[in-house]
Amino acid sequence: MYAFEIDRPATLADALKALGAEEAQALGGGQTLIPALKARLASPARLVALSGVAEIKGIRTGENGALCIGGGTCHADVAAGAGAYPALAALAARIGDPAVRNRGTIGGSLANNDPSACYPAAVLGSGAVVVTTNRQIAADDFFEGMFTTTLEDSEIITEVRFPVPEVASYQKFEQPASRFALVGVFVAKYAGGVRVAVTGASEEGVFRWSEAEAALSGDFSPGAIEGLRLSGAGMISDLHGSGDYRAHLVAVMTRRAVAAAR
Repeated sequence: MYAFEIDRPATLADALKALGAEEAQALGGGQTLIPALKARLASPARLVALSGVAEIKGIRTGENGALCIGGGTCHADVAAGAGAYPALAALAARIGDPAVRNRGTIGGSLANNDPSACYPAAVLGSGAVVVTTNRQIAADDFFEGMFTTTLEDSEIITEVRFPVPEVASYQKFEQPASRFALVGVFVAKYAGGVRVAVTGASEEGVFRWSEAEAALSGDFSPGAIEGLRLSGAGMISDLHGSGDYRAHLVAVMTRRAVAAAR
């Protein structure tokens, strides 16, 4: 790995100042960026470690009972502290292994937007709001494609606000070596309808399955989506499974998520 400088700010203001330097890049838990540096897929001249910024850590109850999670909160703390949203706590508890869960952060996961990551499905499936140092971004506007979001340079995720649903479940068919989602489906039922978000399947990254949402909003039961199918076109196809296989898995995991939520 090549040489680079590293800053360790203790406040959000100092972190933003450090990110203003040329070729600076934020470092959360490092679960994605460090392997990328080792493989020389990224080459920032300066890293700004956010692990010492207490302002962006922690879990609280916000307006209208929303569960608000700091962007610097690690997965293990979400698993232990998000009891008000059991489906989200369960999702966090199954990310990677203990080492990953105690270093990786929700903000880092969302900023990276890996097409097989779990948190994007929770955020999109919940209709959450991503709060940054500049603005508030609705989940439907945040994700723009594989490894791409609306985040601007030097913009830091400070908090994610989750409206707590009536019931919800996340079901993941995981790749056993990496524990990433081969396909993961997050289903959340609110008074205004049902949201279904899918990760791990599409070449475009996380997406909402609108046909399933419409069917489940009228009848929240696994049988409501019998007969619904997604095309394998545009789905990820690799050594772990074809696009058609992943499309089939989306329907299977959606039915399982609905059954578990009920």
